[in-house]
Amino acid sequence: MAKTVAASLVEILEHAGVKHVHGVVGDSLNGIVDEIRNSKTIKWIHYRHEEAAAFAAGAEAQLTGRLAVCAGSCGPGNMHLINGLYDAHRSNAPVLAIAAHIPSEQIGTSYFQETRPESLFRECSYYCETIASARQMPRVLQIAMQHAIGQNGVAVISLSGDVAMEKMEDEKLEHAIFLNRPAVRPSDEELQKLAQLINQAKKVTLLCGAGCAGAHDMLLALGEKIKSPMVHALRGKEHVQHDNPYDVGMTGLIGISSGYHAVEESDLLVMLGTDFPYKEWFPSKSKIVQLDIRTERLGRRCRLDLGLTGDVRETIKAVLPFLEEVTDKSFLEKCQERYQDNRKNLLEHAKPVSGHAIHPEYLTRVLSEKADANAIFTTDVGTPTVWAARYVDMKTGRRLIGSFNHGSMASAMPQAIGAQFAYPEQQVIALCGDGGFAMLMGDILTIFQYDLPVKLIVYNNSSLGFVAMEMKVGGMPPFGTDLKNPDFAKMAEAIGIKGIRVEAAEDVEAAIAAALAHPGPVLVDVVVNQAELSMPPKIEFEQAKGFGIYMLRQTLLGDGKEVWDTLSSNFLGK
Repeated sequence: MAKTVAASLVEILEHAGVKHVHGVVGDSLNGIVDEIRNSKTIKWIHYRHEEAAAFAAGAEAQLTGRLAVCAGSCGPGNMHLINGLYDAHRSNAPVLAIAAHIPSEQIGTSYFQETRPESLFRECSYYCETIASARQMPRVLQIAMQHAIGQNGVAVISLSGDVAMEKMEDEKLEHAIFLNRPAVRPSDEELQKLAQLINQAKKVTLLCGAGCAGAHDMLLALGEKIKSPMVHALRGKEHVQHDNPYDVGMTGLIGISSGYHAVEESDLLVMLGTDFPYKEWFPSKSKIVQLDIRTERLGRRCRLDLGLTGDVRETIKAVLPFLEEVTDKSFLEKCQERYQDNRKNLLEHAKPVSGHAIHPEYLTRVLSEKADANAIFTTDVGTPTVWAARYVDMKTGRRLIGSFNHGSMASAMPQAIGAQFAYPEQQVIALCGDGGFAMLMGDILTIFQYDLPVKLIVYNNSSLGFVAMEMKVGGMPPFGTDLKNPDFAKMAEAIGIKGIRVEAAEDVEAAIAAALAHPGPVLVDVVVNQAELSMPPKIEFEQAKGFGIYMLRQTLLGDGKEVWDTLSSNFLGK
């Protein structure tokens, strides 16, 4: 029996296992939304802003590994999806975006709300096509879904509302979506080259990224055999750090010195499933090997001595028999000792100080200690990401996601929404910067509407803190970074969400315990120290020089209080 394009589209999504469509309704989407209303397995999730819907879909896809879907109405509606889709695409999240279009007869006439979806979404997708006729269904939809799943990224289909209501006659091309995950490893010859480099090296360090997902046991086997320290990139933290005696921390601008030195002092760095982008943090003298499932990523960040295409788990499994057992643990033990010293120093910074401003490090440590073992953390970019990277301890089953590649503000809350819909029984905690939270604050109403038990922790320092720090490092006094914030807890209470305001360090533990124990949504507004600095593991002369110039300028301008607050918060007594 003939059915509409919209009906066929929703049916195919059902067969693909899609559980939610995240979006905002609009007349050009009406046909599709009505079919979702009648679906027994797909739930329409209504947002206040399409950008939040796209972030939520990306989070669902990252956490589940399944296809997630978002939708926006024609023109401005689907344009609002773009930032969230960029984030999903750069996070390798399989997301299908449905971009509704103006009436088909009006395309090309500068009609009300007319845009060019194929041009708009081309740069944040692997596939972007318009369904202009029922005769293109289900083929174009299936191609789009296969691109999203097969390449782990975004695919976009655009269609006008009238096309969605057209009848389909021929459905012979309809088939299942293929979720193949082939075992990919380098050739035997390449494996021998890798084994030779590892066997000849005296100090091997593994730099592990998101591509190490599902390879934890193989990483431990490799570390045990060659006695190598493991340094994780930010997106590798959730897959590498837990239950791992070889992990020695993170490198990069927001890493710690043990991670930096383990990389710098190696004579062979093996990059496993990471596209680590910061050239300043690669070793100055080591040989470098890179293994990635995507061949085009090899060598685009640094000079390589060997580039290999393959899955991390399969490659380690294949190369292990060719590796010689290492008995000298001196390099590993040196890295481990340095890591333990770093951890001790970090914990010293994460203590409550009565009568002083709340240290964000302490807040994050308390959250990590009191959260469930399988809690899902989302974090805004900037200082919340720094504190999460350093103080959220990963355990088996814990997850940590954020806009780590795209670097967008305002991701933590909408990603927490997507996470909570995907895993309704798990604890979801959003580490929100006050600037990031305010940017998409309207979608706290989505949490209220669906009574999602998300815990929003707002790091309220009344500042765009990371930007202010960057200005200081450049020798400039912060400008345009101050935020005049409301009492976010009172705002939450006015909405109908439990709000808790914390202004004293001695109240932090009780407030976090109460928030996590509450069965519904909670917003905890924590007034944290604005002067706290997120110090990098190595400081270049120009950075120190710039910071010194800033301190001198502020003193000469008569702002001695800010200088003293900065010194006392970060250097004196620590």
